[in-house]
Amino acid sequence: MTVLFVILALLVGLALGLQGGLSKGRADRAVLDDALMREAQAQAQQVRADAETQARELRAEAARTREEASRLIQDAETRQAHAAQQREQALADAARERGDAERDRLDAQRERESLKQDRQETKRERDELKREIERLNRRAEQLDARGEKLDGIEEKLEAQERRLQEDAAHLQERLRGAELKLYEVAALTPEQAREQILSKLDAELEDEKAIRVRAMQERASSDAKRHARHVIAQAIQRSASETSAALSVSVVPIPSDAMKGRIIGREGRNIRAFESLTGVDLIIDDTPEAVILSSFNPVRREVAKHVLEALVQDGRIHPSRIEEMVHKAQDDMKTFIHSQGEEAASSSGVIGLKPGLVQLLGRMYFRTSYGQNVLKHSVQVAHLTGIMAAELGLDVTLARRAGLMHDVGKSIDREIEGTHVDIGISLARRFGEPMEVIDAIAHHHDPENGETLYSVLVAAADAISAARPGARREELESYIKRLENLEHIAVSFPGVQTAYAVQAGREVRVLVQPDKVSDAQATLLAREIASRVEQDMEYPGQVQVTVVRESRAVEIAK
Repeated sequence: MTVLFVILALLVGLALGLQGGLSKGRADRAVLDDALMREAQAQAQQVRADAETQARELRAEAARTREEASRLIQDAETRQAHAAQQREQALADAARERGDAERDRLDAQRERESLKQDRQETKRERDELKREIERLNRRAEQLDARGEKLDGIEEKLEAQERRLQEDAAHLQERLRGAELKLYEVAALTPEQAREQILSKLDAELEDEKAIRVRAMQERASSDAKRHARHVIAQAIQRSASETSAALSVSVVPIPSDAMKGRIIGREGRNIRAFESLTGVDLIIDDTPEAVILSSFNPVRREVAKHVLEALVQDGRIHPSRIEEMVHKAQDDMKTFIHSQGEEAASSSGVIGLKPGLVQLLGRMYFRTSYGQNVLKHSVQVAHLTGIMAAELGLDVTLARRAGLMHDVGKSIDREIEGTHVDIGISLARRFGEPMEVIDAIAHHHDPENGETLYSVLVAAADAISAARPGARREELESYIKRLENLEHIAVSFPGVQTAYAVQAGREVRVLVQPDKVSDAQATLLAREIASRVEQDMEYPGQVQVTVVRESRAVEIAK
C-alpha cells in the first residue's frame, strides 16, 4: 500500500510539473520533458526497488508470523490434550474415590449389622444365663431337700452301725472264750497256738492261691491273649505321647510382627481361608516374629508350612492367592513323597513296586514311632532281614521286600480304622504282593503264628531295629538305668536267685531257687513281678516277665 501511495504522488507531481511547464513556454517543453521523464523513471525505479525491498521484508515478516502462529496453535493443542487427560484422570480418581466410599459405607453397614447381631446374641446369652440361674436355684432346692432326707438316712445308719458294733463285741467275747477253751484242750499257750494255726493257714492259702491263679490264667489266656494284644497295640499306636505332642506343631518365622495382621486379613478372611484349605490350625500369639502351625497330620502340617513361607516371601496374601499356593504345595508334596518312597525302595534293593505302594512308602517319611522315623526303620529292617535270609539260604530279594513292607499300614493308620497290621495286610493284597510278604506283615509281632520263615526274620529284624540303644527317643543313661531297675525289682522278691534284662529291656528272665519256689508259686511270682514293674517303672511298649525254675538231680556213678 505504501508503494502505491508513493507512485500516485509521483504521477500527480509529474502532471503538475507538466502543466507548469506548458505555461512557461513551448520552447523548453522538449528539454523539460526529457529531464522530467528521466527523473520520473529514476524515481520510479527507486520506488520500485524500495517497494521490492519492503515486499521482501513483509514476506519474511509474514512467514515469521505464520511460524509463530503455527507454534502457538501447536502449544494450544498440546495444552488442550493435557487438559483433556487431566480431566479424564480427575474423573477416574473421582470414580475410584466414590467406589472406595461405597465400599467403606458397605463395610460400615456390615459392621453395624454384626454389632446388632452381637447385641442380639448377648441378649440371648443373658436370657439363657438367667434361665440357667433359675434352674440352678431349683436344683439347689432339690438338693437341700435330698440333703435333709440323707441326714435322716444317715441317722438310721448310725443307729444300725452301733447295733452291729455291739453284736461284734459280743461275738468277739464269745470267740475269745472259745479260744481259751481250745488252748486248754491243746495244752498250748495262746501265742504258740496262734503261730501254729497261722503258719499252717499261710502255707495252705499260698499253695491254693498259686494253684487258683495259674488255673485262672490258663483258662483266660486262650480267650483274652489275642484280644488284649489287639487293644494294647492299637492304644499304643494311637496314643498322643510327649514325643508326638512335641512334633505336632511347626514354627514359621516371619520378618516382622506387622506381617501377622496381613496373615489374618480383613475380618480374618485370610486365616479362615488358610485353615479351611490346609486343614491345619494357625496360631498367632504373642511370640515375636513367629507363627505356629498345629496339626497331628505331619503331611498337612508340612504343606501348610511351605504355603505360609511362600506367602510371606511373596507378600501377596489373599484367599485366591492362598488357594493357588495350597494347590501348588500339595502337588509338590506328592512329588516329594513319591521320591522318598522310590529312594527307600532303591536303597533297600527292592524293585517292581507299584506306584501306589511307592507313594504309601513315601508317606511313612512323616510317620514316627516313639521318636523313630518309620521309613528309616523299615529300610533298616529290610537290610537286616536280607542279611539273615542270606545266611539261611533263603530268597534275599523277597526277604528285603517283606522287611520294607512290614509297617506299610502305618502310612494311613491315622486316617482309617484298624491296626497297622490289618491295614497293611489289606494294602498288600490290594497291590498283589506275594504271600510271604503278606504273612510277614500279618505276623511280625507274633512270629510263632506265622506260616513262613520270612515272618520270623522280619520280627527279629524289627526287634533289633526298634530296641537297639539310640534308635528311639531315649537317652543311653535312662536306657541303662531302666535295665538295672528291671533286674533290681526282680531280685527283690524272696526265692529269686538272679535276674537278667534281655531284648533291650523288653523281657526280664528270673531264675528262682527250686527248693524255695514251687511251680505253682513261680506263676504267682511272675504275676507279682509284672505288677510291680507296672507300678514302679515307665517304659515303651511292654515287658515280658519269664520265671525259670530248674530242678537238677545229680548222682555220681562209681
